[in-house]
Amino acid sequence: MQSIEKSKTNVFGNHIVMKRDRIDELLPEYLDNTISEKDRVELEAYLARSEEGRKELEEMKTLFEAFEKEETTVPSNSLRMQFEEALEAEKSKSGKVIPLESKEKKSSWASNVLKIAASIALLVTSFQIGSVFQQKKVDGNIASLENETLQMKQTVMLSLMENQSASKRIQGVNYIEEIPNPDDAVVDALAKRMLNDENDNVRLTAFEALSRFSSSEKVKEVFMEALSKEKNPSIQIVIIQVLVQMQEKKAIGPMQRLLEQEDTQPFIKEQIKTGLPKII
Repeated sequence: MQSIEKSKTNVFGNHIVMKRDRIDELLPEYLDNTISEKDRVELEAYLARSEEGRKELEEMKTLFEAFEKEETTVPSNSLRMQFEEALEAEKSKSGKVIPLESKEKKSSWASNVLKIAASIALLVTSFQIGSVFQQKKVDGNIASLENETLQMKQTVMLSLMENQSASKRIQGVNYIEEIPNPDDAVVDALAKRMLNDENDNVRLTAFEALSRFSSSEKVKEVFMEALSKEKNPSIQIVIIQVLVQMQEKKAIGPMQRLLEQEDTQPFIKEQIKTGLPKII
């Protein structure tokens, strides 16, 4: 009877009734195969008649197996500090209620440690998941705002290029600096200004804007068309210089026709004669 009292059990008739704390203490030892033979006999006798005890044993066995399969990871310093602080707090709290030498504290402490660890893991996981979703939401909002801003700038640009004031049209053309990747509508509007605008400064500004995209076949075609119809010598010169720099062979024909025209300025012809050999 004395040994049974030490193991925290009571006897009623021929049955051994184990206390709750004693069961919590013996189940992990039973699964780890570190339980004494005497305690094993008592525990197995209890499990033989207790469906609830057998269910608890299976649940703990499943938990142990999950821990064994879980890939070991190294916690961050921050997480480790949080765990140690929580652990010290729990130990301090437990120390006020249960004497240090009590075996009951071993079970309670172990149980609380598992609870703390699970709580911290859940907290960290929830925080990480929340951060991911929040970042995606922020990124999506920023992308949407940037797109709306770009569309607004493009609308303002196209509107200004149709303004009756030449200075407003130049202002509209200069909006190209705010649009890194203009679509066809913007390129077409710039081409229209370069080919058809009545103001020399607007045409020159449109040419400078299109020069940023000189690798585009569409822009090259606009330059060659402009070379054939442009009458301002200053604009003719810059067009010729860009086409020579690009070594655009399709520009040979329009340049040769300028050489043959009597009204072509002599310095323009000289520029063509200097540039043609670099293309040919």
